[in-house]
Amino acid sequence: MSSDLINPRTSHEEIETGLKLQPKFDRDGLIPCITADADSGEVLMFAFMNEEALRLTIRTGKATYYSRSRRKLWLKGEESGNRLTVMEVRVDCDQDVVLLLVNAEGGAACHNGFRSCFYRAANSDGTLEHVGGERLFNPEEVYGKK
Repeated sequence: MSSDLINPRTSHEEIETGLKLQPKFDRDGLIPCITADADSGEVLMFAFMNEEALRLTIRTGKATYYSRSRRKLWLKGEESGNRLTVMEVRVDCDQDVVLLLVNAEGGAACHNGFRSCFYRAANSDGTLEHVGGERLFNPEEVYGKK
């Protein structure tokens, strides 16, 4: 499926050095998306996009993803209010990963209430260490008990 924003993949050279958006979606129609703070570069989250989510993100400037578990589009912040305003959409050299540079409204990108989904670091003994600061909101208050 092609749109006025997303072009079919062509030659290796055009994909890697050309100036047309030619993303490589996997067999399920998804592409990985890394989301980082536009000012600091801090990685906030990782999710997937389908073609519609990528198109909406580019057109609206609002981070939109595809939820594999719910099998539907997901506008980041529609429940929590922690929206991500997209400042720039980038693709890697072979256009099989998307990078969103965003401003995080409300400060928290993680559904667990932290600024970043990457709030733990793995130690050499297999334990995890909390490294991501304090929770910015209580997920049970925002999403209800699950």
